[in-house]
Amino acid sequence: MTYSWKRRLDNGSTPELSDWGMSSETDLLEKVLVGPIDHYSWLGGNSTSRRHLKNGEPYDINVAKVQYQEMLDAYRQADIEVHFLQARPEQPYGVFARDNSVMTPWGPIACQMYSPWRRSEWLTVAEFYQAHDVPFYDVVTAGTFEGGDFMLVEPGVAICGCSGERTSEAGVNQVKSWFEKEGWEFEIVPFDPHFLHLDVQFILVAERLAAVCTAVVPDSLLKWLKAKQFDIIDVPYKEAMELGCNIMALGKERVLLPKESLSLKQQCLARGLTVLDPDISMITKGGGGVHCMCQPLKRSRS
Repeated sequence: MTYSWKRRLDNGSTPELSDWGMSSETDLLEKVLVGPIDHYSWLGGNSTSRRHLKNGEPYDINVAKVQYQEMLDAYRQADIEVHFLQARPEQPYGVFARDNSVMTPWGPIACQMYSPWRRSEWLTVAEFYQAHDVPFYDVVTAGTFEGGDFMLVEPGVAICGCSGERTSEAGVNQVKSWFEKEGWEFEIVPFDPHFLHLDVQFILVAERLAAVCTAVVPDSLLKWLKAKQFDIIDVPYKEAMELGCNIMALGKERVLLPKESLSLKQQCLARGLTVLDPDISMITKGGGGVHCMCQPLKRSRS
């Protein structure tokens, strides 16, 4: 059977997948795709990594590998099936599996990366989906589009950041048009490239609960979340820039977050959530946290 690079129906009403796919970032996580740590190192492609490189802080790959395993142990403790992308030396930021594809109810979308050292990653993720016979919903062909900016808020509602760099206007508008054909609401949030991706400033923690660095996100986003009746946990700017807002909702009132995310951890516990908090500080200093390192493959309504 010929592999499908586009199962999206041009006029909408694309059938949902059964064994793969998701419609909300806070539904029960069953399967996750994780990037490899093998060739990871800090590169100066974002404000976080540039700050630590400028300060002369040492990077230790062995420490990063131990912390990576701690994160994987947390997923397995939560009974989540973990899949891996192949390690390639020319893809040092391939560990951040969030960016090179995004999952939808109808299958994955292949993204277009902004940084030159990440542009080959779509081949690696395509090989994974082909090997598991997961057809692509479609492939972004207009501008840039990265998964760290994109989130499925709830069935029928998606949101995407647009800095003009990691995700460009052309890229986000192409994906927006696809979702609107499927009958979804699609909100675009403009922000300064300093913040890299939307998931540095804003993340979904649980149903109707979001972590937001209110000091930096546009007022329009706060107004939009209020209209959606979201409870907001305010994350301080300093913690947000150290990836303290970059967490993973696991479903069933559980959340995976970095050990250093102290403010958010306290607020989650106060709301009765179960918190898994591996130390990934050697990884986050390169500009990505637990949300950046994983792509949900299957979530189900709990």
